[in-house]
Amino acid sequence: MAPYATGTTTPHTIDHHITNGVDVKASEITVLVSSRAVVEQTLTPATIVISTTTGKVTSVTRSIVPEYSFPPGTPYVDHSPAVLLPGLVDAHVHLNEPGRTEWEGFWTGTRAAAFGGVTTVVDMPLNAIPPTTTVAGLKEKIEAAQGKCWVDVGFYGGIIPGNVGELKGLVEGGVRGFKGFMIDSGVEEFPAVSSQDIALVFQELKDSPTTVMFHAEMIPPISASVGDDVQVSLPPLEPSGPLDLYQTFLDSRPSSFEYYAILEIIALSEIAPDLPLHVVHLSAVEAIDMLREARSRGVKITAETCYHYLSLAAENIQKGDTRHKCCPPIRSQSNQDGLWDELHADDSVLKTIVSDHSPCTPNLKLLPSHVPGSVATSKAACNGSTDSTGDFFSAWGGISSVGLGLGVLWTEIARRQLDPDTALLNVVRWCCVNTALQVGLEDSKGALREGFDGDVAVFDPDEEWAVGESTMLFRNKCSPYQGKVLKGVVKETWVRGARVHAREGGFERKVPTGRLLLEPRTKR
Repeated sequence: MAPYATGTTTPHTIDHHITNGVDVKASEITVLVSSRAVVEQTLTPATIVISTTTGKVTSVTRSIVPEYSFPPGTPYVDHSPAVLLPGLVDAHVHLNEPGRTEWEGFWTGTRAAAFGGVTTVVDMPLNAIPPTTTVAGLKEKIEAAQGKCWVDVGFYGGIIPGNVGELKGLVEGGVRGFKGFMIDSGVEEFPAVSSQDIALVFQELKDSPTTVMFHAEMIPPISASVGDDVQVSLPPLEPSGPLDLYQTFLDSRPSSFEYYAILEIIALSEIAPDLPLHVVHLSAVEAIDMLREARSRGVKITAETCYHYLSLAAENIQKGDTRHKCCPPIRSQSNQDGLWDELHADDSVLKTIVSDHSPCTPNLKLLPSHVPGSVATSKAACNGSTDSTGDFFSAWGGISSVGLGLGVLWTEIARRQLDPDTALLNVVRWCCVNTALQVGLEDSKGALREGFDGDVAVFDPDEEWAVGESTMLFRNKCSPYQGKVLKGVVKETWVRGARVHAREGGFERKVPTGRLLLEPRTKR
């Protein structure tokens, strides 16, 4: 066996297959090499050796070790000039199984992830029935996932009013963190939490190895709300114009919703000063200074943003194109520019970029017939007579994008003419290293490192491709990216040393081999 499979760093030919007293056959390793790889936040030539028995990286050498240095028959692929990246960790995905598998499911959602170089997804606790708010619900989720996952899958627990007694059991059951809504979630089985509920959660989890995350939108204390209950938001503010105009929807969920919610989280954080807190899918740049100030005072709070907030802008959303509806909403081009500025700031509060893949059946999007992905819908009445097609207020809110994210992000990087070498390092930091850290997987995921899982995305940053039905592998082919040409192709996706998907050959295995990541967290 080549010495690189056991940790030595000097290249030489192997005359005998016994190394350091261990007899290792060619079939027990796979070798991936390239003139470019992201290793420990540097771009370097690299040779990655992965054990086919454990799925772990056994050595990383910062040079291209020639094929003859390994035992005859060793699987050896030189991917130059494509870039070897750690497999992406998408820490925000709604897979919706069990209960709403017509929206998505483990089989289709994880295949879509693999297509885009995502080797680990973490499933959100809502939109499945039952939600993952009890230990029993987690067990149902685990049972539903068996034998259906093409990549590795972790789970979040949910926080809702009255389930505080379930939280420590969910931690012991292996959830990677918790999520709660501070405004109506859109599904009745996952109600929003009040400040009193949050206080109880913080008290219960203050010493637990977990992270508590929030959908941070909240109707400000004084507003033009159609109701007085801050838990309800359909719609939260009175419409300012026609319901099929995106600006009307955007006006109904202003940045102040995010600002006040985050202010409340920070105020409550003193209950559990050592508990990591996280804001999911931040869209409003106005909240960034507040988060930075809180962090400067020692508050343990971070935030993520999403591919859609970094690539789509309100000014470009056409009348009735509800594929773009999500909450918080896609905001202005200047807001998008501010998010990019913050991502590149020193000690940015935006640590991660995720998909927030939140699909539904196309009919729930109420798309007009001229919009790709539309289906014939019955005329849902508004006030008894008006067709709701194209209605941003009535349509389901969520962007379908799992597996598209790397291409979306790289296309925007190219549009902004950012330095590609630096951008590769940033992408790994945002989408691999920090997402793994966020969910307590920093010792096994997110890096090309000895002892880590052999998760690799082989990325061609120059090739372009079109988003269409054949490249959207999630269940329902309805996405705002449909028809767009993206830059950057994932040529192959490897999970724990096994090639799961190749752009040219598709899925080579007939049976998925992704694992459920249920080992309880030990670190915060």
